[in-house]
Amino acid sequence: MTTTASTINTLFSDRAQQVQSSFIRDILKAAGQSNMVSFAGGLPEPSLFPAQHLAKSAYRVLMNNGQQALQYTNTEGYMPLRRFIAERYLRQQKIPIDPEQVLITSGSQQALDLISKLFLDPGDEIIMERPSYLGAIQCFSQYSPVIKEVDLSEQGPNAEQLQELTQEGNIKFFYTIPNYQNPTGKRHGLSSRKETAAIIAQSETFIIEDDPYGEIRFDGEQLPTLHSLLPEQTILLGTFSKMIAPGLRIGWVIATPEIIRKLTVLKQASDLHSSHLDQQVLYDYLTHYDLEEHLQRVSNLYSKRRDIMLEAMKAYFPESVTYQIPEGGMFFWLEFGKQFNAMKLLEKSMKEGIIFVPGETFYASNPVFNTARFNFSNTEEDKMTQSLATLGDLIKKMERGDKPTIKWWPLP
Repeated sequence: MTTTASTINTLFSDRAQQVQSSFIRDILKAAGQSNMVSFAGGLPEPSLFPAQHLAKSAYRVLMNNGQQALQYTNTEGYMPLRRFIAERYLRQQKIPIDPEQVLITSGSQQALDLISKLFLDPGDEIIMERPSYLGAIQCFSQYSPVIKEVDLSEQGPNAEQLQELTQEGNIKFFYTIPNYQNPTGKRHGLSSRKETAAIIAQSETFIIEDDPYGEIRFDGEQLPTLHSLLPEQTILLGTFSKMIAPGLRIGWVIATPEIIRKLTVLKQASDLHSSHLDQQVLYDYLTHYDLEEHLQRVSNLYSKRRDIMLEAMKAYFPESVTYQIPEGGMFFWLEFGKQFNAMKLLEKSMKEGIIFVPGETFYASNPVFNTARFNFSNTEEDKMTQSLATLGDLIKKMERGDKPTIKWWPLP
């Protein structure tokens, strides 16, 4: 019997059939095939990658400890790196963490998948912010949960909605991004963090605190993590992807010893362990070079690009377009007029060589069509200003209904 594409499809699992491709990855793929200006992906600026320092670290590791670095290792991760992460939380945020509570993962995206495997059966209920990170929606959806949503204000998640949801259902966890949220760029205020922790403390629900952007702060003071406020019911995720380089694929999970043990077993079944070589190279880099100085360079450049995007939008976008100025991270969240469709704007802007992400992709249900996410970390300043001027013209034309301008001439 000859196997055909149609018969192969019948062999795929229900889970594989349900998983949708990431809209962002799809448009980035399209952008990679042409000379487009991209405000789409949450990509770091590649000129900031410490390539020369990492090359020296790789050389030292391979020359001094190559045989061990290239061998299999334990699933939990390289202990010196886990210890560094724990000690940095103590030094930076006064959070005491045992290195045994740190699990190294292949980016924080793997952490989301392991957490899904640990907690979710089909039909289980979870809570997400509205809107939320597309990668998390995509990951959780593989496991067929019922996703409840809480609205996100300028200060944080709607406390009344959160309390109602945690009391009325058997919620497995609440997924949140308190620092410079993806996609909105919003940061939860101190009172909101305390209120969230108090609400979850009254339930049997866990908080999944995803913090990829917390180190990229432009304005304001550092605020306590939800984990520091409720450590027994919070799983904290971090990553070196935005801090140093995403190609390293090194993230981490911090949780109670029981949860770390469970996640470790699941990771064993998934990939045995994250790259031992990459972990050792990263640790060498962290101990030979100044991470805080590097992070300051990252924040300085991103802050400059945020300001350039802000000034360009003020200059070229109509007043109907509103946004909150992010105090860190990588994103502006735009809201257009009520009848405006950002996907239609994207269709027009792609013809001009410009891409961004329509906001409808960041909703687990009932998408909002007059929103969009704009990334400012990965576009050169001159291209940013020119492209935003072009987008401003497109927006104004769409608001006018794309009607041709009629010129009236006086009668002779």
